[in-house]
Amino acid sequence: MDISVGDVLIMKKQHPGCGSNRMNVLRVGADFKLSCAGCGRTFMIGRSKCEKSIKAVEHGENKTAFPT
Repeated sequence: MDISVGDVLIMKKQHPGCGSNRMNVLRVGADFKLSCAGCGRTFMIGRSKCEKSIKAVEHGENKTAFPT
């Protein structure tokens, strides 16, 4: 899956703190550092767990959105 810094991930489930399902990608590697678009909370999540819970990806800067 092609995910890079600056992309917005639309998750299958909502963030328990605020109810938003949009996450901003801050770091990519063996795990992802994400920031909730609703409340701004940052957290780390393992790559395999994150990729299973992604519904769609909105690429930043002139890239098209596609469902996964």
